[in-house]
This record gives sequence, C-alpha cells and structure tokens, in this order.
Amino acid sequence: MIRTRLAAAVLAGLAAFPVAAHADKVGEVGVDWLGNDIIIEAITDPEVEGVTCHVAYFERGVIDRLQKGNWFEDPSNSSIACRQTGPIKIGDIDLSKDGEEVFKQGISLIWKKQVVNRIYDARNETLIYLAHSRQVQDGSAKMSISTVPLYGQQVEWTKAKP
Repeated sequence: MIRTRLAAAVLAGLAAFPVAAHADKVGEVGVDWLGNDIIIEAITDPEVEGVTCHVAYFERGVIDRLQKGNWFEDPSNSSIACRQTGPIKIGDIDLSKDGEEVFKQGISLIWKKQVVNRIYDARNETLIYLAHSRQVQDGSAKMSISTVPLYGQQVEWTKAKP
C-alpha cells in the first residue's frame, strides 16, 4: 500500500538514526470497502524483557485517500495493551517523570509520528506505556494507556531497583 512504500522511503532516509523498538505486524482487519484497515503490531520494549505491547491503529486505503485527499497522512487514533509475556528483566530505563520513547513510526510523509513512551511509577511498582501521536504543530489529544504491574512479581533489575 501507499503507506508501506512511504514508510520504507522515510525509513531509508533515517537509517543512520538508532531505532528504539521493532514492531511485528500480527493482524490486519479490513473495516470497509474503501480499503481502510486496522493494523495490529506487537512491540517489545528494548530495555524491558518479558513485556509485549500490542498497538492497533488505522491505516487509510487508496480509495479513501482519493476521496478525501490528504494523501500522506493516517489518523492519530491508536490503542495499546501491554502484558507480561515472560520473565521480566529491566535494563537501563529512564526513571524520570517523562520517561522515554520506546517506539515510533511515521504516520505521515514527514512530520507526524505514532509514539509509545514508557514511564516507571516507582511508588506503585508499575510500568506505564502511553501510545500517542506527535506532530510539529496541532498535536492530538488522542491517546491510549496500558500498565504492567511489577508488584509481587520476580523482577530482575540490571541496576539496583530504584
């Protein structure tokens, strides 16, 4: 599809930059006759083994792009669910209140990104994953959140537990 070709071109240009996490496409559901789909990807956190996040987002089809214009952009909507999928081993994570970006991909030709941030809530011993879009201007309030509780789990920290 167009998005795949555009993403490949953008990724080729960004090859010199480090990549946070990799997404594996695990599902694709057609939602209408215009070729619009909901894509589901599995994302593993590069600094937290044993946690997998599934992100769902909307991908516009060619007919929808022809009808509505705006060829180079998908909607900002996304949903996330994260779960423990194995023994948890936490690497060198950012413990600040704004956390760190663990995944991003373009959802427009240049400026708009779909992003997943991880924040550690030390008081409640919980990993928080936030899916949202980031734009240069006109940021979107559309977001989704998922948590992975660590309380009572056997968690291995590569550094001392905070």
